[in-house]
Amino acid sequence: MGILPEYILYEKSLIGILAVVNPLGAIPIYLSLTGDRTAEEKNTIARTGALSVAIILLVSLWSGELILSFFGISISAFRAAGGLLILLMAISMLHAKQSNVRQNQGESDEAVEKENIAVVPLAIPLMAGPGAISLVIIDAHKASSLIEKLILSTDILLIAALVWLALRLASPIGDKLGTTGLNIATRIMGLLLAAIAFEMLAAGLVRLMPGLA
Repeated sequence: MGILPEYILYEKSLIGILAVVNPLGAIPIYLSLTGDRTAEEKNTIARTGALSVAIILLVSLWSGELILSFFGISISAFRAAGGLLILLMAISMLHAKQSNVRQNQGESDEAVEKENIAVVPLAIPLMAGPGAISLVIIDAHKASSLIEKLILSTDILLIAALVWLALRLASPIGDKLGTTGLNIATRIMGLLLAAIAFEMLAAGLVRLMPGLA
C-alpha cells in the first residue's frame, strides 16, 4: 500500500469517527444540561467529557477485537451489524434528530437530575456510544501494524481535543450558528455517516454471504 492510499485511509477513519461522535450535535444537549452550572463547573464537565470520550474509544481500539473473540463474534458479522447501527444513526441525523441508539427519552429525563453528567450521558452514550465504538473496532481490524494503530490512537486524541473545544465554546458556537446552523452541520455529518455505514454493511454481508459479490 502506497503512502497516499494509507493517508487517505487514516483521513477517512478520522472523518468517520468524528461524524459519529458529532460534537456539534452534542452542543444543544450540553447547554440544556449545564444551564444552571457555574463557568468552572461547565469547564470541568467539558474537560471530563472529552477525556472520557478518549478513554472509551482508545479502549475500544486496543481491546475491541479481543472482546469480540471472547464472545465468538466474527469481525464480518460485527461489521454488518455496526454498519446497520450507524445507518440508523445517520438517518436520524439527516432528520436533525437525536437517535434512540444514542439516548432515549427516559435516559434524557434521568440526565437532567444527574449531578455529574460528564461521563454519563455526555460521553457515553451521547458521543462515544455504540456507533462510535463499532466504527473504532472496525478501523482497528483494518490496521495491520502497531504504527497504524498508534496513528488511529492519535486520531482519537485529536477528536477528543475537538470535543473539548466544542464543549468549551458551546455557548458562543450555539449563539453564532443557532438551531438552524447546528442542524445543517448535523445533516452534513449524517450524509457522510450514511455513506460509511453502507460500505461497512455491504463489506460485512459480502464476507458472510460470498454469493452476493
